[in-house]
Amino acid sequence: MTSKTGHRSHRRPSPERGPLIVLGIALPVATAVTIWLIGEHRTPQYTTSLFGEEGAAAVTLKARLGTALLGLAVIQLLLALWMYGRLPGATSASRPVRITHRVLGWAAFLLSVPIAFHCVRTYGVETTDTRVHMHSVAGCVLYGAFVAKVLVVRSRHLPGWLLPIAGGTLFAAIGLLWYSAALWALNDYSVPGL
Repeated sequence: MTSKTGHRSHRRPSPERGPLIVLGIALPVATAVTIWLIGEHRTPQYTTSLFGEEGAAAVTLKARLGTALLGLAVIQLLLALWMYGRLPGATSASRPVRITHRVLGWAAFLLSVPIAFHCVRTYGVETTDTRVHMHSVAGCVLYGAFVAKVLVVRSRHLPGWLLPIAGGTLFAAIGLLWYSAALWALNDYSVPGL
């Protein structure tokens, strides 16, 4: 059932959709757990380069790329609020808004991949202190939430209420990643509260 804005309404799932909901939750969780296990069993390679940068220069580059990723996430959030009529004072979102949201979403995903690859390859999953533990968990959650969001958007059988949960989790993961790494690197290796 779609609303007049063209989006699925929030209705109760029928019993035959139960297995789809389980799959819609299990696949993202499996994605996050798989990334954790890969990272946990990696031998750190601290000389891994990122676009030709190594060591502190790679950390600074990742911090800048992570800041750009956070900026895209904020734009994504605003576009989503606009599309679902939750942006105060905004008129109904047009087709170009939806297309922009989709394109920027994929751009954000593609921007995140070299950052994540460098993190996993260089450090793996670390739990040595609160900041790096938070960063490791948020990195795994980010890709689980991305899988969840894609599944919900692409499926006509999953309930619409899963979309804001998946999108919100994705945004929160990006925010925590930025806080626990990019802000830390750009703020002379310290973050408020940790």
